[in-house]
Amino acid sequence: MSPEMITFAAENEIKTATMITFPIAKINLGLNVVEKRPDGYHNLQTVFYPVPVKDALEVFTMDDAFPSDVDCDLKVTNISIDGDEQRNLVVRAYNLLKSDFPALPRCHAHLWKGIPTQAGMGGGSSDCAYMIRLLNEMFHLGLSEQQMIDYAARLGADCAFFIKNGPCYAEGIGERLEDIQLDLSGWHIAVVRPDIPVPTKEAFSRIRPHFPVKNCRDIVMQPVETWRDQLVNDFEESVFALHPEIGLVKEKLYKMGATYAAMSGSGSALFGLFRNRPEALDQAFPDMFTFSSVL
Repeated sequence: MSPEMITFAAENEIKTATMITFPIAKINLGLNVVEKRPDGYHNLQTVFYPVPVKDALEVFTMDDAFPSDVDCDLKVTNISIDGDEQRNLVVRAYNLLKSDFPALPRCHAHLWKGIPTQAGMGGGSSDCAYMIRLLNEMFHLGLSEQQMIDYAARLGADCAFFIKNGPCYAEGIGERLEDIQLDLSGWHIAVVRPDIPVPTKEAFSRIRPHFPVKNCRDIVMQPVETWRDQLVNDFEESVFALHPEIGLVKEKLYKMGATYAAMSGSGSALFGLFRNRPEALDQAFPDMFTFSSVL
């Protein structure tokens, strides 16, 4: 069931204000780990591109009868997320704005997860950014796009991208963004996420930072047909060595006719770009998350 078809209204819930939004996912078109920083993080070069895999996030004001020890509570459905809800990026985004806008009303948040987790598709970062955007609109905070980007960047490296929501070239740890004129309209995308979580620390374990011969920003300006031999995700080498079955998914996408296929982020989701809609994707990858759409 798509998130647009979900009705979130709970029985006996009294709401004075409510708003719903649909956080989207991203893919990385090229991802080069170029150098290790003194703070232990790594500088990257990548191109973020939005894709229509979606979550659904509804926020409504809290009834006065609700216990007063929580300013924002969160309910997650469809895909479970481990951990304390108060550490979830949605709640942290609320708390960050609350610290500067003390009059922000107490809220319930209901998050329907459609974006697979631990997939390299930025689902948590998108939820965080969309929470900032929603609260700004819902409660008329008057934040500019740049101010929302600044808030989002304080919560995660790629959160800021989801404020902009257009193709961007990114450097640093993913927070330095530059709009680029890249349009993949008409291409069909297939996304496959094997049931193999890849922790970020594990993905970095075999990375050897280096600057690429050609920047991914320049490569993506070329025809997609040229990308296969030039556009590289540096995480693939280490992740495929640790989990060969993830690499087999990429090979299969090419066998199905993909013009370009790669892993997104540090995995484990992979995507393929096709001239025509790939047939029977769910049958080709049983017991895996699959998604296809025209961009």
